Amino acid sequence: MSRTLREPTLSTLGLGGVLNIFKAGRLPLTAEETVSRVFGPGKERGALVISGANGIVGAGKTMQLGSRLEPFGVRVVALDLPGAPDGIGRQYPGLVRAFGREQADRIMAGIVRLSYDGKSLPAELAALRPRFLLEAIPEILELKKAHYAAFRAAFPQIKIRSVTSGFPSSELGVGVAHPAFPHEINKVWETVEPAKAPMGRLLWSLGMVPVPVSDHWSFILDVLFCGITLAGTRYHEAGNMPYWKIDKYVRRLLGPNPFRAHDAIGAAGANFLTWSCLHHLAGTYGDLFQPTDDLVAHKEAGQGWYPPDHFRPLVDWSLDRDDEERFNDWMLGSLYQMSSLLVHERRGHLSHINIMGELCAQLRRGVLARMRAEGPEGVRRRVEAYHRLHPGAAGGAWHPGVLEEMDTPAWRQLYVNAEHDGKVGILTLGRESYNADVDAELNRAVDWLKGEGIERVILTGDFHLSTQLVGADTSEFYPALEREEDGVRVAASWSRTARRLHDDFKISVGFIHGKRCLGGMLELMQHCHVVVATEEASLGFPEVTLPVVPGMEGCHWPFRKRGKEAWPKLLRLLLEGRPVAGKAAAGWLVDHAAPLESALAAAWKTAAGEAGGLPAPKVQAGALDIPADGLADLPPAGPAGEEARAAIAECVRRACATPLSEALELQASLSARFMLTDACRKGRVGQDYSRTVQV
Repeated sequence: MSRTLREPTLSTLGLGGVLNIFKAGRLPLTAEETVSRVFGPGKERGALVISGANGIVGAGKTMQLGSRLEPFGVRVVALDLPGAPDGIGRQYPGLVRAFGREQADRIMAGIVRLSYDGKSLPAELAALRPRFLLEAIPEILELKKAHYAAFRAAFPQIKIRSVTSGFPSSELGVGVAHPAFPHEINKVWETVEPAKAPMGRLLWSLGMVPVPVSDHWSFILDVLFCGITLAGTRYHEAGNMPYWKIDKYVRRLLGPNPFRAHDAIGAAGANFLTWSCLHHLAGTYGDLFQPTDDLVAHKEAGQGWYPPDHFRPLVDWSLDRDDEERFNDWMLGSLYQMSSLLVHERRGHLSHINIMGELCAQLRRGVLARMRAEGPEGVRRRVEAYHRLHPGAAGGAWHPGVLEEMDTPAWRQLYVNAEHDGKVGILTLGRESYNADVDAELNRAVDWLKGEGIERVILTGDFHLSTQLVGADTSEFYPALEREEDGVRVAASWSRTARRLHDDFKISVGFIHGKRCLGGMLELMQHCHVVVATEEASLGFPEVTLPVVPGMEGCHWPFRKRGKEAWPKLLRLLLEGRPVAGKAAAGWLVDHAAPLESALAAAWKTAAGEAGGLPAPKVQAGALDIPADGLADLPPAGPAGEEARAAIAECVRRACATPLSEALELQASLSARFMLTDACRKGRVGQDYSRTVQV
């Protein structure tokens, strides 16, 4: 009988756990199956209709869904008013960049553009046999209901979902498929429908990220996104700090500020949506969500928030420590209180509530993870301080009782889960980038499996929230740009966690199935005894382009697992920074690469000790002499890149020449030392640090 540390997020879609995927050797659903269920089989397939298709949401989803449905012969009908701006046309250059002109033209050929008067549907629609309507018209409830009535009258069997930002399904009379920001590229959708209903499963099978949420006013993303905006406007009204300055402090505290996001996606529409969500939330929950006068004024005028640089004063200033702590109370106190409401109402799986802030509201760290770090008493103090600043918020929608649940697995394992069947364990990563939270949770998950007597394990993405593993969260490096000991601490502690995959289990298998596995995440996988990848997965070490020196033993551990014939390829991978496909990496970077189902079978047989499993290469513990010749043809990398290459090459040489028992500390030291150089400070990590920390 299988056991799980906490509920897998896949189960919220009715798809079971990740353990079942490996045991079955296949995904629980394929795109062909779900497309046939929603749009009909073969030549009988009907169309997807997107109404309001020229708006920013409608156009983005027309491209996103059209590109994925084109191989299955599903036409997309883009419906809008005659005078609507050509939002779809503006998407075409991005389509060309993503797919090439030939494929982009095929996708566009599958999109049928129709105009209507907003009341009666065009006669041509019937010939296209609409099976599904995705509604993206303005956020006016009666307008939406009339729109659904028109479609149901013409096509009684049609399924309907709304992209609404705030209205509950119970008010609309249809389900919800709410796309997350930014609409053109983000694959996350909040869905309101039964667990096994078609939309969420269709989106998942097409490679997107459906997140089931409960049926309340507004959804997880909008409570967080609009809530941060509201907190910023309240702070402005209390102290008259300009919005561009609030932007800087919010970016340092939380992540990119919604004020800039509003302007980027169109202030007029974004301001209205924000006001609408907060207005309806305030009607249900009270003053915590009440829009400020300034927000209402920006909604009425369609006014932007963030001025060009030349409109800012030449003389800048900074808050002192006490004032900055008061600013943090305004922002975090309101955000923590709103998040307590989300948890109290069980608006979603706790991992979903947490990750929505990161994937969609642009937070560097999920709100629940931040609350967990402060602890119940710290969160209470923060909210109480906010209530002293804004007494009206104390009147309701504050649920401190949920903080007593912080010691449960649901709270403790927001990013990493574990399952087992009594013999084989599965460790799943539900965050695309590695950070301190993932590190701590991975250690707890390993401890749990060991406590359950599990000696065989597979490490993998969670087949849901992490469609790729992009490396280390570079914001974790910010302290290391000032203090060498902070760089050593991060690199050494993360490397010790990675080594547990090799040292603590009889056999461990790293399984790479998403779009890419890069940097620190690939270093983590390398510590498994055996690494299996799908053929199309993109694998690489992009650290030289940032530039940083790999800190999780990437400069010596892969070399110790492979023979001399693989060393030049590994060195080139590190020094060039260009990824390779899983198929091309077999035998020297990964042990096996195959199509998904074959890769699943190979991973399971290896972990379970069954016939046909893969042998584990022996990690060489002694000193290695890595030659640096044969790399004279590397493309130019510029002064900073060349400096990074030299530092990485030195790290490879010295860490490999050191016994395994001493190499961890040496590589951590060399990685940390490079972060103090001008090359690192002037690179991408250093520039992000300057924009984030300096105010």
